[in-house]
Order: sequence, then structure tokens, then C-alpha cells
Amino acid sequence: MEVLDILDVTVIEPRFKHPKIFDKFDSLLAGEAFIIHNDHDPKPLYYQLLAERGQVFLWDYLESGPEVWQVKIAKKTEAENTETIGEIVAKDYRKAQVFKNLGIDFCCGGKKTIAEVCEKKGIDPEEVERQLEAIKGEANTNSENDFQNWDLGFLSDYVINTHHRYVRENTQFILEIAQKVARVHGERHPELIKVAELFERIGNDLTLHMVKEEQILFPFIKELAQVYNSGGMLPSADFGKISVPIQIMDAEHEQVGGDFETIRTITSNYQLPADACSSYTILFKKLEEYENDLHRHVHLESNILFPKAIQLEKELS
Repeated sequence: MEVLDILDVTVIEPRFKHPKIFDKFDSLLAGEAFIIHNDHDPKPLYYQLLAERGQVFLWDYLESGPEVWQVKIAKKTEAENTETIGEIVAKDYRKAQVFKNLGIDFCCGGKKTIAEVCEKKGIDPEEVERQLEAIKGEANTNSENDFQNWDLGFLSDYVINTHHRYVRENTQFILEIAQKVARVHGERHPELIKVAELFERIGNDLTLHMVKEEQILFPFIKELAQVYNSGGMLPSADFGKISVPIQIMDAEHEQVGGDFETIRTITSNYQLPADACSSYTILFKKLEEYENDLHRHVHLESNILFPKAIQLEKELS
């Protein structure tokens, strides 16, 4: 059995923790790994490592609290260092439907490779590749790839005017009908009470999330785009590198995506029971519509806008 070095970060001074972990990771050869031992979930480290080193590592929880967290961090071999699901969809959005049909998250969980997701979900990776290959052979009449060539400022405005607007216009209505249906049908269908609770959290989380994007992150991205297009000085920000707020946004995307995955699971993919009334039916249709819009929303941010903004900042530095 392989014996791995364990880095106990609980005994390291806080300001030196992440630099020490990065130094340890950088010293690894391809295929090597080490374990970090911590007293809280080191998820922020995951996003920082992702932003600053890219898709070159594997992250595996060995122990997940409540008092001790241990994570195995491995440097990928050349064979493992393949495209992520998010990168695949960013190049050809038609392939999102393949992932959706197979129950694979291409937006909130888009940082993983096909192999990683298939292993976790028990899906045959060859079948995934076969379906993706079939898409490749079809004529692409879709305009999704245009997003790749849009100005980042314009793309930021598009996300706000299309997807943020959708969230603001639909969240309160869905929450009210979810609470109503839970009151009426909750005794026979207790999962509806959980649906209402989860959607209320989703709505609150997304509302705060969008404010942070609109007031902090997107204005900075638009400044970067302006400097790139017209010249000038690289803008400075209190948060330092743009990867810092992006790490937070990606973590929040994952939280909301996880809540929606739970809703989809406990409702058996929005399957209506025989006693569903019209409000019950409307609720499930609106939840599915909302989730589909969220997938597109998060895809544009996490798979296109954010990676391009990080790259643009590097080019301007």
C-alpha cells in the first residue's frame, strides 16, 4: 500500500498555509500525491489551486469532518490531464445535451473530467465518448460558439440582462408557489417541504451572488476588457488577483448546483404524482425551467467568462 506524506496544516501559521501547500504540490512529479490534514473543509484551497495551477491535479476527500478533513492531492499524469467537461461544452454547446441526458453536471460541476465523473456515477465512459462523437459528426447550426468570441464586457452585460434578469423575475413567484404546494400536499408528499426549503436557499444565495458579481467582479472584468481593447493601465482591486473573487463565485455556483441536484433527485426528475393539482404541475415546470436557465447561466460564467478573464489579466500583467 502506498504511503503518502501528510501535511498537517493545522500547525502552520495561517498566512503561510496556502504557500506551503502550493510549494508541496509544485515539488510533486506527475502521478505523485500527498495528503493535507485540516480542521475545516479546505474547499477554498481547491478553487485557488484550480485558478493558479489549472486542471493539473486530482482532489479526493479521504475524510470529511466534522472535526477532521483529509484530502489527497495528486498531480495528474499526462494521460489524466485531459479536457474538463466545462471545456468540452465551452467549445461546442450542443454536447451539453449529451451530458444532461446522462445526468452529468456540465456547469456547476464542469471542472471535472469525463473519467472522474464516470467513475463517481458508475457511467461507462466509452458510452459518453460515443455519444459525444455522434454530436461531432452533425452539422453545427447553433450559434453557441459565438460566446467564445464575444468581448468580455459585452458578455458580462449579456449575463446580467438575460440570466440575472430571469432569476430576479422568477424567484419570488416560484418560491411562493413552492410554499403553497408544500402546505397543501406536504403531508402526502413530504419531499415538497424540502423542495420549498431548498429553493428558498437557492433564491437567497443567488440574489447575494448576483449583487457581488454586478458590483465587484463584472465591473473589474469590463475594465480589463477596456484596457485590452483601448490600452491604459491595468486596473487594481482590493481583492488582488481576479482569481480570488472567481474562486468564491465558483464555490457558490457549486452550492446552488448541489441544491438543485437534490431537488431533482427527491422529485424523481420532476415526475408528477397522480394527485398533482395545477399548482403542483406549474411548480415542477417552473423549477425545471429555472434549473435549465441556471445551467446556461453558470456555463457562460464558469466555463467561458471567468477563464477568459483570468487569462486576460495574465496577458495584461
